[in-house]
Amino acid sequence: MCEYSSKDGFANDWHLVHLGSRAIGGAALVITEATAVSPEGRISYGDLGIYKDEHIDKLKQITDFIHAHGAAAGTQLAHAGRKASHELPWHGNAQIPSDQPNGWKAVAPSAIPFTPTEEAPAELDKPGIEKVKADFKAAAARALQAGFDVIEIHGAHGYLINEFLSPITNHRTDEYGGSFENRIRFLLEVIESIQQVWPAENPLFLRISATDWTEGGWTGDDSAALAKILINKGIDLIDCSSGGNVATAKIPLGPGYQVEFAQKVKKESGISTAAVGLITGAKQADEIIQTGQADMIMLARQLLREPYFPLRAAFELGQEVKWPDQYLRAKWH
Repeated sequence: MCEYSSKDGFANDWHLVHLGSRAIGGAALVITEATAVSPEGRISYGDLGIYKDEHIDKLKQITDFIHAHGAAAGTQLAHAGRKASHELPWHGNAQIPSDQPNGWKAVAPSAIPFTPTEEAPAELDKPGIEKVKADFKAAAARALQAGFDVIEIHGAHGYLINEFLSPITNHRTDEYGGSFENRIRFLLEVIESIQQVWPAENPLFLRISATDWTEGGWTGDDSAALAKILINKGIDLIDCSSGGNVATAKIPLGPGYQVEFAQKVKKESGISTAAVGLITGAKQADEIIQTGQADMIMLARQLLREPYFPLRAAFELGQEVKWPDQYLRAKWH
């Protein structure tokens, strides 16, 4: 499973969507993870960003390389919210106080720290909310210039959008807090902002934490209710992860432990879904697709462990794929 964040130890990895979807014509899709829409939206000072025009040319080199090998390129637009301003994971992962070098003041829907020992974030006021929406819009425009084919909005793992959705982290009393309709308002407005610059023919995905795994938090039923709205709001697929919003949550890890959420959201709303989380085998992934539990499989940590997993998976499933010329002598037969 890949958590899409340096706070969980894997900043700026790539994940490959195996078995595709109609939205991208069945092509393999490679996605940059947790690409920050603003400096304060980074998880750590080492995170990938798309918050200034100077980022476009280097990102274009990456998308050109992906396209040259017959795959589609995607980027995951993210804002870390209260989980921002952290040390690199291989340097301890601790929050960096806002008055220290490489630190800054995190923002959130409510001034609630992720853990009691961390510095509380600043509660976003109305101008702050407008700025974040504008940041997502500008990042989407840069993504298009950089040659990305797909955008995935990161609304999971306790980052800013997830914080607005969950009653555990959203204690606001204005139009962005309280009821379910109010708590999803920020997400809907972010989607609308992106759609002002992102072509309708280009897929737009959303990653969610389908449950907080905590009583009184966001639930699978909430996710299905949200999906019923988003299917009519231009979202092509919901990538169903879970957790990350509550530091003390007890998550029952096991093979494919989040697939049930992709299945539930798909069944109850009709929207396409992606399954993630401890999906490590070709036959396991294929069964999820063949049984209709999800429309897409997203892999990340398995590809870090085994970069050539797709080649082995194709062989195990009896599919013919093009190998790099330099590796043809190693091809399975």
